[in-house]
Amino acid sequence: MIKIAIQSKGRLNEDTTRLLADAGITLGAGHRQLISRARGFDMEALYLRDDDIPQAVSMGVADAGIVGLNEVEERGEPLRTVMRLGFGACRLSLAVPKDAGYDGLLWFDRRRVATSYPRILSRFFDSHGIRAEIHEIAGSVEVAPAVGMADAIFDIVSSGGTLLQNGLTEVHTVMQSEAVLVAPAALQPDKERDLDKLCFRFRSIIDSRGLKYVVMNIPATRVAEAADMLPAMKSPTVLPLADPAWSSLGVVIPQDELWDRIEQLKQLGAQDILVLALENIVR
Repeated sequence: MIKIAIQSKGRLNEDTTRLLADAGITLGAGHRQLISRARGFDMEALYLRDDDIPQAVSMGVADAGIVGLNEVEERGEPLRTVMRLGFGACRLSLAVPKDAGYDGLLWFDRRRVATSYPRILSRFFDSHGIRAEIHEIAGSVEVAPAVGMADAIFDIVSSGGTLLQNGLTEVHTVMQSEAVLVAPAALQPDKERDLDKLCFRFRSIIDSRGLKYVVMNIPATRVAEAADMLPAMKSPTVLPLADPAWSSLGVVIPQDELWDRIEQLKQLGAQDILVLALENIVR
C-alpha cells in the first residue's frame, strides 16, 4: 500500500480528488479525517496543510504527495518531482502599489517586501544583486502595503483580481507553479511499483485533456485526402460501410484545431460528424 499526502481543503484538494476519481480511485470523508482509505487502488490519503506536505514526504510520513510546486521550492526538501499534473496553475509574482513609480527590479533595493515565500524571494533577489528587507507574514499578504507593513509584496497570483482590489499591480513573475506529484529520492520497491501504477493512470487522463475523438462518414474516394490532412496518434481509423461508396473515419483532434478541421472535412464531403469526449488515453 502507498500513502499519498494531499491538501486537506481548498481548490487543490478538489482538483486532486477529481483526478483520483477520474483514475478510478475514490476517497472517504475527505478533510474531516486525517487518513482515508481509498477504493479502487491500494492507497491511503493523508490530509495535511499544503505547506506541511513536502516535509511529511521527506520524513517518510507519506510515500508521496500532491502539492503546488511553489511549496516544494519554498520548503527546500530533498524531493523528486515525479509528474506535473496540469492543474492548480498559478505564478509567484512581485507586486507594488499602482502609484509606486516602479521602474525596474532595482526599485526593490532597500525596500521592504512582504511574502509567505521568503526562501524563493531571497534566492531571486540574491541572483539579481538586490538587497531588500524580506518580511515574512502568513496570509493576507496583499494588504501589507496598505497598512504600512511593506512597500511591496511577493505572492501567488492566479487571475490578478485580488491585487487590483488592494490597489496593487503585478510587475514581475518569478516562477510558474502547478500541482505536482512528489516523492523521496528512493522508495521501497513495492511502493515504487505502486507509484508507477498511479502515474500510469494519471498520465492516461492528462494525455486525454484538450483532445476530442471525431467520427464521420466520408466518401471512400476522399479518405486518403482526409487522412493526409488530419492529425492522428498513428493514423486515422478507417472502416468500410455497407455502402461501398462511403467509409467511416475516426481520428483524435486537439480541441483548439477542432472546428477548423471540421470545416475542412465538410469541404471533402464528410457527413454525420460526431464529436466525442475523451476520458483516457492509454499509450
